[in-house]
Amino acid sequence: MTMPAPIAPDGGAATAPTLALAQFAASLTGQALPSDIKAKLGELLLDYVRVASIGAGMSWSAWADSYMADLGGQGRAAVLFRPHRRDAVRAAFLNATYAGSIDADDTHVGSMLHPGSIVFSAALALADEIDADGQAFVAAVAAGYETMIRIALAIQPSHFQRGFQSTATCGGFGAAVAAARLAFHGTAAADHKIASTIGLVASFSGGLTRFYFSGSTVKRIHAARAAENGVAATLLARHGFAGPEDIIEGANGFACAYADSVDFKRITQDLGTDYVLREVTVKGHACSARVQAAVEGIFALCRTHHIDPDRIADILIGIPTVIRGRLTIPQPIDVQAAQMSLPHSAALAAAIGPVDDGFALSVADYERSLGDPRVKRIEKLVRCEVHSQVEAATTAAAVPARVTITLTDGSKHSVFVPAPKGSPSRPFSHDDHVARFRRELANRFTAHACDQIVEIAENLADLDKVRRLTDLLTVAVAGP
Repeated sequence: MTMPAPIAPDGGAATAPTLALAQFAASLTGQALPSDIKAKLGELLLDYVRVASIGAGMSWSAWADSYMADLGGQGRAAVLFRPHRRDAVRAAFLNATYAGSIDADDTHVGSMLHPGSIVFSAALALADEIDADGQAFVAAVAAGYETMIRIALAIQPSHFQRGFQSTATCGGFGAAVAAARLAFHGTAAADHKIASTIGLVASFSGGLTRFYFSGSTVKRIHAARAAENGVAATLLARHGFAGPEDIIEGANGFACAYADSVDFKRITQDLGTDYVLREVTVKGHACSARVQAAVEGIFALCRTHHIDPDRIADILIGIPTVIRGRLTIPQPIDVQAAQMSLPHSAALAAAIGPVDDGFALSVADYERSLGDPRVKRIEKLVRCEVHSQVEAATTAAAVPARVTITLTDGSKHSVFVPAPKGSPSRPFSHDDHVARFRRELANRFTAHACDQIVEIAENLADLDKVRRLTDLLTVAVAGP
């Protein structure tokens, strides 16, 4: 594959992508971030903690806790909802396992990855290590989001088509940049140190999508390994190791090895002026972001028309070409595969039937669904077909759906969902974020602690020490 050279707008040679990302991260300050970006980062933090709280109770999180206990070691970095602090690498792994393992964490649809669970985990780990303040923290997190999203956008869709899962493969770049921004900011040649860290983490990149077909629990730790790798690369660089500073664009580099085609302009264009993290979706349901609109449509039809699941004769879902294949596999082999399956998710939503607006599918719903005869019956009735209206409306920010439910009496009910709730065009309000956070975290924290965390999130850049936040997040005592 021939890699095109980056071209500057004036026709001259542009700064190469790896160094451009590093220079952006090194020079970015919290004060320079637009106000809407700082507000969004606060809301994404609340969602990160909310999802991590749910994920921390999953069986695979207990496995991760046990694994880390076997490895041993203590440190300064907080582990969410746990009393003991660990070194930054282990803390990043554990926190990203909690936040990134249930498929409810934030998503960038076009790049096909989950940035928040990785970037926040890495940034929190290093912030504790260096005693960072809020200005440094928001700059690091913003740089991490931008980096991993832009790199993935540059190599999609061929990266995905080759069998790579970009949360795992590109997530390390986001973690490395966030961590390195904190570790090296203000030091001599910080941009080159960050570029070298990017070069290091690229050699740790990995993550395959065979789980779509064969099941397994490996995707539960894809985000965790990416966060772990990014922090490890930063610490290795701090101790003297170096990576190639042209790793993304160079021959035998990341883009060449991991994609059949690449558009480097997606990495550098408007970097630092147009933030792609504005395109991040916050999920309403614990399933693939690209099936959320269909799930929402089914719930809407069931609620509006009081549909009895036993009267459903057919469900036709109009989809874009991009999700046909891996996301339209019926009869999933396990819970992970079920969360990635549009036919199964649609059947589960239909089997649940009419629910209040705001109801969210959970991992527990999917666990129960695999043995549910009603879900199995309805799943056989689900058809997924490419639809021109849906194809035309699909963007890098959201995948729409057109749902038609036919009942046994021959009546039909249809709805077009242009974008799911939580996507950039239909975002959750700030009050929604706070309510969702409180609803979950009331199980762990006192009401006063929840108030404090919300206040910090609303003024994240003004935080004097990130340690004040992580101290709150490690105290798991519910009460009035």
